[in-house]
Amino acid sequence: MRLLLALFIMMFACGSSFADMKPASSFTERQPKTHNSNAWGLVYAGAITENVHGKVNIHPIAYELNGITIAANLYTPAGYEPSKKYPAITVAHPNGGVKEQVAGLFAQKLAEAGYITIAADAAFQGESGGSPRHTDIPFFRTEDIHGMVDVLSVYPGVDKNRIGLLGICGGAGYTLNAAKSEKRAKAVAVLSMFNSGRVRREGYMSQQVRDVQERLKQASEARAVQVERGEIIPAGTVDFDALTDESIAAITNDLYREGMQYYGRTHRHPNSTFEYTRSSLIELMPFDVSDNIKLINVPLLMMAGSLADSLYMSEDAIEKATGTDDKELFLVQGAHHIETYWKPEFVEQEISKLKEFFGRTL
Repeated sequence: MRLLLALFIMMFACGSSFADMKPASSFTERQPKTHNSNAWGLVYAGAITENVHGKVNIHPIAYELNGITIAANLYTPAGYEPSKKYPAITVAHPNGGVKEQVAGLFAQKLAEAGYITIAADAAFQGESGGSPRHTDIPFFRTEDIHGMVDVLSVYPGVDKNRIGLLGICGGAGYTLNAAKSEKRAKAVAVLSMFNSGRVRREGYMSQQVRDVQERLKQASEARAVQVERGEIIPAGTVDFDALTDESIAAITNDLYREGMQYYGRTHRHPNSTFEYTRSSLIELMPFDVSDNIKLINVPLLMMAGSLADSLYMSEDAIEKATGTDDKELFLVQGAHHIETYWKPEFVEQEISKLKEFFGRTL
């Protein structure tokens, strides 16, 4: 029933038929949109500012996935030659994030290490298409990862027998979900994993367990309004312009407090928002990354800050990932969740670990 409902929602949301449900088998060049001095709108430190022959280059592309146009940035390593063969890695961004933020940083860093990498905006988000905007349904977020694998598998120079997956925060959870069945991937790594279904169901740090039925009722009512009147009811909305130091400091958990700083100030991007449609909760709340995670049978690396208040989700997932003996939970000492995205001293540790892991497994 859940699969049928997901397929129904997919057709309803995209205006698609079953005939439209095609993988991303081709791609085209895309004209990037920018809001700042960077030609590609990148907001992370050390971002590429121009494509220079013989160095890491960035290639904005677009492709169709299940009737939705996906916008992505593909990074090629220094000295890239299409006639050669390279390992490749997908990079899935956090919930509310976009490809120009932490996903782009890690995609660029891994390209510097010799990988072809791709960071795509999730369907319904960023520069990607799909309506209603900010729909956040596990089926689509998981398909986003499969779609990136589709593109890499046909991209010139990619060794399709050496494709790995990387996900960050919410994108980490969906990457684990994709890895359960994505057997084209030979290794999977995640950073600061956020189990979206569990958090939407129980609340962050299990603070909303008692009102789950009421919130499900609200989600159902939101869907009814969406169907009957075409009105989209948002959830998780944050007015970044209204943020004050006092309002940020009042947030009691590290993830959301530091997230307001990262997304609202230091790494702000106009396409990045915490908002999602309330009707999405119908599919989000029954979802859980840990369900059937034992289906992952390839090398698995999970990284998380040792001080992150989200660490409990990574600990739960790694314990249940019994389908592989080649697994590790790597703690980034002294880091909170959001700090793993951008602080140089932590990013250096993470990239070093990823290079070691993917170097061994791909």
